[in-house]
Amino acid sequence: MEFPENFWWGVSSSGFQFEMGDAHRENIDPNTDWFVWVHDSYNIRKGIVSGDIPEDGVDYWTRYKQDHDLAKEMGLNAYRLGIEWSRIFPSPTLDIELDIKYSNDGYIEKISFDDEAIEELDKLANEYAIKKYRDIIMDLHSKGFKVIICLNHFTLPIWIHNPIEARKNRLKRGRLGWLDKHTIVEFTKYCGYIAYRFGDIVDYWATFNEPMIVAEAGYLKYEGFPPHYNDMGFPPSLVRSAFVRAVFNIINAHARAYDAIKYFDKEYAGDSDSPCSVGLIHNVEPIYPLRPDNDNDINASNFIDHMHNHLFIEAVRNGWLDENLDRKKSGSEIKHFLGNRLDWIGINYYNRFVIKGKLGFIARKLAKIPAFFELVDGYGYLGGMRRNLIQKLFGWEPKKIVTYVSRDGYPVSEFGWELYPEGIAICIDLMKKYDLPLFITENGVADSMDILRPWFIASHLKVLSQKLGEKGLDLRGYFHWALTDNYEWARGFKMRFGLYHVNLRTKERTPRKSVSIYKEIIINRKVTREVESKVKPQIKDKD
Repeated sequence: MEFPENFWWGVSSSGFQFEMGDAHRENIDPNTDWFVWVHDSYNIRKGIVSGDIPEDGVDYWTRYKQDHDLAKEMGLNAYRLGIEWSRIFPSPTLDIELDIKYSNDGYIEKISFDDEAIEELDKLANEYAIKKYRDIIMDLHSKGFKVIICLNHFTLPIWIHNPIEARKNRLKRGRLGWLDKHTIVEFTKYCGYIAYRFGDIVDYWATFNEPMIVAEAGYLKYEGFPPHYNDMGFPPSLVRSAFVRAVFNIINAHARAYDAIKYFDKEYAGDSDSPCSVGLIHNVEPIYPLRPDNDNDINASNFIDHMHNHLFIEAVRNGWLDENLDRKKSGSEIKHFLGNRLDWIGINYYNRFVIKGKLGFIARKLAKIPAFFELVDGYGYLGGMRRNLIQKLFGWEPKKIVTYVSRDGYPVSEFGWELYPEGIAICIDLMKKYDLPLFITENGVADSMDILRPWFIASHLKVLSQKLGEKGLDLRGYFHWALTDNYEWARGFKMRFGLYHVNLRTKERTPRKSVSIYKEIIINRKVTREVESKVKPQIKDKD
């Protein structure tokens, strides 16, 4: 089936991963938790981070017009980008008081702005950064792009989260980021102010990119994310963990930011039938039990599906915050001040989870979860990896890829991730039940040689095309990650996701073959047989 004429064809980016890299190092943003994290000598020495630094990056901050021209030449009509909180407010906004109303159970139910607060925020805001972001957005509009602005893509200002300090103090004191309820207030100030300053040129907003990853990777799975500390307490309890505290605070922050954006953005920018459409960009994963007839595997898979895929969306769409993580809806868990605060869902899809459950009886008695669980080697994020007993016991991710074919025969990327195109349809099915417009806001592959990406793009878009016309589905666009190579967080520059290769010394952009494949699909509005004949995946030899 053909994609509709008004379909959004785009690419996605973020601030921290793309902006820095100018020759004179004049546009460095040192005021984020991630900047401090990737420069930390202990993290580098222990291999927690790569040692690459973002100020050697692709320099979108000064080369944005060139990148927009490249995107336009491909036939793209949409662009998702991020605004860095730390660039807008490099100094704390903590002393600016707002009227805060708390619910009986301790959540922040309402945050009210007044003119005086906006005037005070104006005094602290970095006008240079505001002008630069406005110039970037206006350049996109001038070239015919629809724009989605994401207000938070992992990073926090260092004045609100110092991950080195938090780790050293075992999350007990210091600048604790999403473990501190006051971060909800500061984030709401920032989002309301951005809507006030940018509402005339932005219609589509996303509060967060992949909020569950921030909490999971920072407080459960690590994967190089700050603060790299698991605090489950004793006896271990997921419900009382730092992970759950962070998730609930981010959920609360989304709801209050939604209200603030709606309050300030009343102007049409021309990208929507509404002056203000506020969504969430969510990393969605198809979850499969390793053994479909094993109760522990099934129970563990259902639990992970609920916690990772649905917990956040249920709260901000339907007002159900599953505080006990037991998948049982109780009256006290219905929060009217959280629900009905979502206008669209962005789906980020990369691969799947295959789950093995174990020790169900002990897990239920000790940790109050249906089973302990682990991701299974050879599938999903561990598609090219095999772990020893110690690595499995502690949940460590091996550093070395041992094969570029998954256990089910799918190609594996340079990240070690299994490439599983069928999963993108499952993600749509998982989110379709919330009856909201959907976008695929990220989908991409680490592939420096471009031997998988052409097939990756064509195969995923073919699966998407087969969903078109499905009753009740409102799928509006596809955004590839990414236009250019960029800084892949703890992995630095080693993972190349770009349609365009970037020479990090000269910053020259060079198209990979996948550029022409994506362009051909856009022109034809479908994956033709001719395209399919050009994109057979090449399996990389083992390192």
